[in-house]
Amino acid sequence: MERKTIQDLNVEKVRKMGLGDFLENDLVLLDNLSEAPIPREPRRMNRIIVAMCTRGRAQYTVDTQEQLVNRNDVLIISEGHIMDNFMASPDLEGLCFILTTNFFNEIIKNISDVSSLFLFSRTHPVVSLTQKEAEVFQNYFSMIKARTANFENKFRRDAVRALLLAMFYDLSSVIYRMQQMSEKRQTRADIIFTKFIKMVEENFRQERRVGWYAEKLCITPKYLSETIKQVSKRTPNEWIDSYVTLEVRVMLKNTTMSIKEISEALHFPNQSFLGKFFKEHVGMSPSEYRKT
Repeated sequence: MERKTIQDLNVEKVRKMGLGDFLENDLVLLDNLSEAPIPREPRRMNRIIVAMCTRGRAQYTVDTQEQLVNRNDVLIISEGHIMDNFMASPDLEGLCFILTTNFFNEIIKNISDVSSLFLFSRTHPVVSLTQKEAEVFQNYFSMIKARTANFENKFRRDAVRALLLAMFYDLSSVIYRMQQMSEKRQTRADIIFTKFIKMVEENFRQERRVGWYAEKLCITPKYLSETIKQVSKRTPNEWIDSYVTLEVRVMLKNTTMSIKEISEALHFPNQSFLGKFFKEHVGMSPSEYRKT
């Protein structure tokens, strides 16, 4: 695989490059996935991406967890998640929707089933479609693209919203099937791992003690460590450290916060401690990384 040199998730850049179709600033449609503005550096997503691979393959990480995408796979990345390490095969092709969260919520308002199923996709961001389902997705893309490009239609926005909602219903059906299969396969260890990762996502900025997470899960630190290692081949400390490291990288590249301010925001004892931690995990100091 070769690393794609695509730009950050910046819709204005895409518009200036003359790529894709737009519904105001709320929706972007790209019929060439390799041109999608998926970030090269770790970025906290500020929009929702729904894309389908029609050829080739890709891999990336979401919140430190590696994801693989093959033909007829749909990837769903929600706002707020950190995406990194995107790489793709030279023959990658696909279709891509980029939506603002407000527009997505506007589409699915009062439809709790769709909303809850898309929440499941936050921890299962890659969904495999059958050939028939993939063809349906492609048809939706073509119809939505045509409506988006029809500026003479007085009800253009409403038509696009209606088609997107129908597409989300069909995608939710696939996600529901995946959810049912996942729940049937889950062991106690899987459940503990899922709960642990969710707790780490919510608390890693201020709490990094394995014992604290074990206490919240009502199990011993030893049992937590053995279980997490069994399921993921990584220790709890490695998971926690990876979340912290990724957050520091994001803050160094995407904010003007000083290293001292970052160390305070992430509850390090002091700036020096952050520097040692970061160099141990990244191989360079925070200031060196910021310059790269």
